Amino acid sequence: MGKFVRAVVAWVVLFEWLAARRGWRGLSWSGGAGGRPLVLASGLGLLASLYGRWGRVALAAPVGLAAQAALASLRSQGMTPLTRMRAGSYPAYTIERVEIALEGGVMPALHVVPLGGAQKAACVIHGSGCDKTFYAWPLMDRLLRAGCAVLLVDMDGHGENTRPQRFPGILDDPRAGVAWLRERYERVGLLGISLGGCVSARAVADGLAVDRLAVLESPPKLQFGRPDMWREASALPRLGLLYLFEEITAYNLIRAWKASPIRAEISTWDLIDQLDLLGSLGRIQVPLLLLYGADDSIVKPWQALQVKQAKPAHAQFALVAGAAHVTLQLMPEALDHVEAWFRTL
Repeated sequence: MGKFVRAVVAWVVLFEWLAARRGWRGLSWSGGAGGRPLVLASGLGLLASLYGRWGRVALAAPVGLAAQAALASLRSQGMTPLTRMRAGSYPAYTIERVEIALEGGVMPALHVVPLGGAQKAACVIHGSGCDKTFYAWPLMDRLLRAGCAVLLVDMDGHGENTRPQRFPGILDDPRAGVAWLRERYERVGLLGISLGGCVSARAVADGLAVDRLAVLESPPKLQFGRPDMWREASALPRLGLLYLFEEITAYNLIRAWKASPIRAEISTWDLIDQLDLLGSLGRIQVPLLLLYGADDSIVKPWQALQVKQAKPAHAQFALVAGAAHVTLQLMPEALDHVEAWFRTL
């Protein structure tokens, strides 16, 4: 047991050195001091003292990683980018909480404006079971970097929006968001994620005027079961997502997964059928970007191929390697596509 504990300590020291060197503050418990060469030497020295016990060393690695994440989470309990997604002024932008009028209710939203203002804006429609801030900070940051103001909204039946999820009423959401932005900006784009992409595509196909549209991982039809959900979960750990720990701890990253019950008059399964993504695509004439994940177990690659085959000739399609359904909007490659797309809005 003593040697196993020593191996765990060695891994914790090495993980701390790596986290401090890479700037992953959410995975560091030393406040940056762990990046010194002496710390690396200490960790390697502890491992060297276990020479010949490599099986024990290997078994200790995941325990060491869990201990590292726990220590860092305890040290920085308040570290989460959600604190900069509240109404207020920040170094690079301001956020205003707004309520956009809808028939029979309002659509709560966050209006994010880069310092110095903007001539263009993007309305973001989230996915099923999510809300306007659900893992939205990387996307918000990239849209701001592209020179856009951003409108993050709560769809009907989600978040603070008290209107129930129903069809065709849910199409009011992108229409109202775009209309609100049209009163303030010269050019307006629309971005929808999963269910939000189906809603956005249908609204544009039915005549909603936008200057540019992006649809991320939207399903032609929902076809998944428990094995698919397990495969989706197994695809979550990705080296490309480690950048998230620059401003959030592991504990707070997990806590950010807050899914409240959907208030619905129609199930999400039936709603997606009614929205008819494949039928909508051929009627879209504005610039269109379609982004899908190669490791998505909810919208499987063969379904992404259906989307590619149904897209209009002018649309751009990209399949992002290593991206699952939950992680596509967080993957740097996908965010690169989004930033480039809206930079030319």
